[in-house]
Amino acid sequence: MPPERSRSYFRASCKPIADPTLAEMGKNLKEAVKMLEDSQTRTEEENGKKLVSGDIPGPLQGRIQNIGEQGHMALLGHSLGAYISTLDKEKLRKLTTRILSDTTLWLCRIFRYENGCAYFHEEEREGLAKICRLAIHSRYEDFVVDGFNVLYNKKPVIYLSAAARPGLGQYLCNQLGLPFPCLCRVPCNTMFGSQHQMDVAFLEKLIKDDIERGRLPLLLVANAGTAAVGHTDKIGRLKELCEQYGIWLHVEGVNLATLALGYVSSSVLAAAKCDSMTMTPGPWLGLPAVPAVTLYKHDDPALTLVAGLTSNKPTDKLRALPLWLSLQYLGLDGFVERIKHACQLSQRLQESLKKVNYIKILVEDELSSPVVVFRFFQELPGSDPVFKAVPVPNMTPSAVGRERHSCDALNRWLGEQLKQLVPAGGLTVMDLEAEGTCLRFSPLMTAAVLGTRGEDVDQLVACIESKLPVLCCTLQLREEFKQEVEATAGLLYVDDPNWPGIGVVRYEHANDDKSSLKSDPEGEKIHAGLLKKLNELESDLTFKIGPEYKSMKSCLYVGMASDDVDAAELVETIVATAREIEENSRLLENMTEVVRKGIQEAQVELQKASEERLLEEGVLRQIPVVGSVLNWFSPVQALQKGRTFNLTAGSLESTEPIYVYKAQGAGVTLPPTPSGSRTKQRLPGQKPFKRSLRGSDALSETSSVSHIEDLEKVERLSGGLEQITLEASSTEGHPGAPSPQHTDQTEAFQKGVPHPEDDHPQMI
Repeated sequence: MPPERSRSYFRASCKPIADPTLAEMGKNLKEAVKMLEDSQTRTEEENGKKLVSGDIPGPLQGRIQNIGEQGHMALLGHSLGAYISTLDKEKLRKLTTRILSDTTLWLCRIFRYENGCAYFHEEEREGLAKICRLAIHSRYEDFVVDGFNVLYNKKPVIYLSAAARPGLGQYLCNQLGLPFPCLCRVPCNTMFGSQHQMDVAFLEKLIKDDIERGRLPLLLVANAGTAAVGHTDKIGRLKELCEQYGIWLHVEGVNLATLALGYVSSSVLAAAKCDSMTMTPGPWLGLPAVPAVTLYKHDDPALTLVAGLTSNKPTDKLRALPLWLSLQYLGLDGFVERIKHACQLSQRLQESLKKVNYIKILVEDELSSPVVVFRFFQELPGSDPVFKAVPVPNMTPSAVGRERHSCDALNRWLGEQLKQLVPAGGLTVMDLEAEGTCLRFSPLMTAAVLGTRGEDVDQLVACIESKLPVLCCTLQLREEFKQEVEATAGLLYVDDPNWPGIGVVRYEHANDDKSSLKSDPEGEKIHAGLLKKLNELESDLTFKIGPEYKSMKSCLYVGMASDDVDAAELVETIVATAREIEENSRLLENMTEVVRKGIQEAQVELQKASEERLLEEGVLRQIPVVGSVLNWFSPVQALQKGRTFNLTAGSLESTEPIYVYKAQGAGVTLPPTPSGSRTKQRLPGQKPFKRSLRGSDALSETSSVSHIEDLEKVERLSGGLEQITLEASSTEGHPGAPSPQHTDQTEAFQKGVPHPEDDHPQMI
């Protein structure tokens, strides 16, 4: 039947059925839908929260999502099935038969599958398991009588692509009771064509080898849109091969949805001639609780009944009821429009990403594929492309391998960022064996549920472009940061392939056991203080402490870089700050013992000073009355002596310099905080760890250099004036000394510094 005629038949078949029972059910459905819509739209005027409704159970209050009227039709189809099951047997048989036959006919017409039957199932893989049973019963005539003995004499072989969804082969063996050697994994292309398509030539070789070994090639599972990247096998060539060797051809994949469109690629169109296919219209149309459908062709009703594809129970036929209601609600135009919209979204994203640098698309040869898989990658100078860096087993990671892992971590970060910024995009992050971590956009599986629009795709592309500078900067700095850390004493570079930032580093303190990876309390304190100090610098970098597993040693994780970062200054600041924290922590730990010993020493010194004073002044001066009179006639000019305890040096010192010079100038002062030379020359307004001259134009560089030279001149001038002032003050009050002005001029001339009177008369 031509497509136009079949679509007209679908429209005519979707007219409401004039039946009193269904009319009453429709009325009840309308009331139920209205109740759900009222509870969904009812909100509080003040805070916008849903009101408590007596019509909905308590645990479901506020949990109902907005799924649209067609979603309500699908959900209420299950309730309607329970209502229909209460009818008498004759009405129930007629009604369920009508529902099943109508739904089967509509699906076959929509997806160009002529003279087919339908099996509705909740588990997506269940349909394939039933098809395998049907193939076994068809090829082994005595299987019903002899059972496993027939299979033992001639073992069946089921062929699966290497790109098939994970766990499919194991599921089939468990359901069919077959050993794993009955599965044959067919590799994908390695030289020509897509690396996610089944190698047809290699498959034919495997079939011939199995026939020579006395095995029976039973079934081949082909993909019309692989689970990972959405590539389609050469179904036309596979169909010819299956007809040649009598193999059952089963097709599954998301690209089968495009059979409902006016234009279909030749590879997908060939799936309409296969022996069976499994489809998932629920996600395609955004319909919840809608079963999957397996369409198949077979002429023997007895075998389909034995295989479990058909049933005499009316309740089993009611599985098609939710889809039957949804198809009537949407109609053919609504059904096709949703699939067309999803395909347009994927094409829109693919065309936009082709214009974005550093984005690699994996489906460029699949122009009609509704799945777009891409990833960020950047080829660093002097290295092979990251995309071609495939890790070799049992081989130590090289620099290229590190780039591959770095790109994987960055793509995982990019995927998480995009999912947060554009939740309606429906992006998923996945790992491919050859390409690494990639991002997948499959609107056929998500757009109808999330309500994805063209504006969301444009926003997705804009977010990707905004994140590219951060990704490129971080990837370029990872290797430089690693080299700086390895060249710095006291720091250990930690290779964490899952961290998307610049890198991971650990400070090795004096008591660190380098041979052990167990938790280190002292190291945790140092790294916690280091994290606090680095965050106080208010740089553009983010820092965190890890790992999450407490049994491992603490490390410092340096985050993404949004601008050019001076890795040398960053590493220098980390090690200097960590050493300062370690020294301060040691001082605090030893403070109690040092203070106790200092107090004891001070008591001994004070006791000794008291005895010396007694010997010096004599015994008479210690008598209360006599001593006062004696001191009045002959006062003693005794210098007061005390003791001061220097916490930094941990030593007891005399207070005599305080009374003599009125300042403690001879003590040990605290050392200044270590800082790099680059930090000292930071320009005004420049944040830490930034390269001031890289990436700027010539004018910016000239102005920056001149500004630094001006600062150096001011420092030399201020240093010269300060020395002149000290020398001038030392000559005051001495006869014959030169005047301060003359001294300033002489010293300035000797140092080569212009005198303030020469160039700046206003400073007098």
